[in-house]
Amino acid sequence: MVKIKNLLKIKSITEQLSVLRFSTKWLFICLIVGILSGSASAIFLFSLEWATNWRESHIWIILFLPIAGLIIGLTYHYLGQSVSKGNNLLLDEIHEPKNIIPFKMLPLVLFSTITTHLFGGSSGREGTAVQMGGAIADQLTKVFKLIPEERKILLIAGISAGFASIFGTPIAGTIFALEVFMIGKISYEALLPSLFSAIIADYVCHLWSIQHTHYSIPFIPKLSPIYFLYAILAGIIFGLTSILFTKATNFWDNL
Repeated sequence: MVKIKNLLKIKSITEQLSVLRFSTKWLFICLIVGILSGSASAIFLFSLEWATNWRESHIWIILFLPIAGLIIGLTYHYLGQSVSKGNNLLLDEIHEPKNIIPFKMLPLVLFSTITTHLFGGSSGREGTAVQMGGAIADQLTKVFKLIPEERKILLIAGISAGFASIFGTPIAGTIFALEVFMIGKISYEALLPSLFSAIIADYVCHLWSIQHTHYSIPFIPKLSPIYFLYAILAGIIFGLTSILFTKATNFWDNL
């Protein structure tokens, strides 16, 4: 009995040391990812603010939007074929790791997004955030000699850092990276790295004196059966709309 207790004690200590090594290793990696992604997001947000202000004070520039689109298209055609898949490339590498994501994804997506906003085009920030964070993080794969399973965690951490620092939402960034890129599953091994990188990136971005847009909700109605039913109905509609959009996109791509 004493021998069994000693074995269990040794096993417990070994497991704790294993967790400690895992946490320490990923805290260090995520520190690098967070600093670099947070700084990249700060540069992006500064540039975006400049582009928006310049366009609003020189509204005539929107006449050249078609030319800007052509330039962006040609840039990707001649310089960015390997990263033209954008977010889908990150998805592919998470599910089936093959090649390190080229670092040029970062400057190309940064250039195309800023140019689009400057000339009055419509372009969201989340795609830019995800691609910048993923491209930065994946460069550390060879540095730390990570195996494919660890590389998945690294990519999730990079995506989390990019999303969190762009919007100033570390918790949302953590969940986004875990959930969106692992549909229907949660990678518990990636939970701490995703959270670490998101918090660090958000903090670093704020150190650059970035002010994120704040959206206020003037009041929250009390929970009642009718509002609960409305929420269920809205969820169903949102889900069906997502399915319709996905299937429509696949249909037109195949056609």
